[in-house]
Amino acid sequence: MEPGPGTDQRGMGPIFIVSDSIGETAELVARAAASQFDSGRFEVHRFPFVNDAPSVKAIIDQAAASRAAIVYTLVQPQLRAMVSDASRALGIPAVDIMGPVIEAIGRISEVPPRLEPGLSRRLDEEYFRRVEAVEFAVKHDDGKDPRGLLAADCVLLGISRVSKTPVSMYLAHRKIKAANLPLVPELEPPAELAAVPAFRLVGLTAEPQYILEIRRQRLKVIGLKPGSEYAELDRIIRELDYANSVFRSLGSHVIDITRMAVEETASRILELLRQEEAPR
Repeated sequence: MEPGPGTDQRGMGPIFIVSDSIGETAELVARAAASQFDSGRFEVHRFPFVNDAPSVKAIIDQAAASRAAIVYTLVQPQLRAMVSDASRALGIPAVDIMGPVIEAIGRISEVPPRLEPGLSRRLDEEYFRRVEAVEFAVKHDDGKDPRGLLAADCVLLGISRVSKTPVSMYLAHRKIKAANLPLVPELEPPAELAAVPAFRLVGLTAEPQYILEIRRQRLKVIGLKPGSEYAELDRIIRELDYANSVFRSLGSHVIDITRMAVEETASRILELLRQEEAPR
């Protein structure tokens, strides 16, 4: 490990950030505290992914030589103890950000800490993947921007009122990028659909009478008369026949959602995707 810089011209030592992950938390706290002193113009040096005793010793030696303060987030008790003992023996100011908090939570927790570096960052990554999937579902809802179909983890196909949008959003909250595309006999599907691998295509269908009931309720909600072609049984049967022909031509999976909850439909799709990802 290269020697760190020494004290600057104003006699201000640097701050060493030591972490078994990337050190963002410790640096944030250190800079917030440093802002209380001379506009916070301290040199801050980050030492990420520190996970063994030799690395800790090398950092301690640098800190002693450059009159640094150490701010550290280490989850392994032995490494925390090493920093604490060595810094105390050498008179190095050191602050343990993580240890006391883990110990305090441990007193009220029924399970022991996992003591795995980087868990919070992994949780952040999970959150952002979920947000990304939700944004994708909104952007590619109801056939919007068919150029994105190839980027989807799955594409839901079907006629109106087979729960394409709610299922897409449910999948998004499971970090699945789902696009959905309405199938209408009078409209050709976008050309991009033919390039989507068949295992990513899921056709949603239902019994005609079930769709009829839902569409009639929909017309009432939006204030239209029930005599609309949209809620005629012959029209629904024709749409379903067309959708089934598209499913066959594409080789897509097909799920009958008749009286099926959104959660159950999404669970079946997740299982289909898992089966495709499983090693063969």
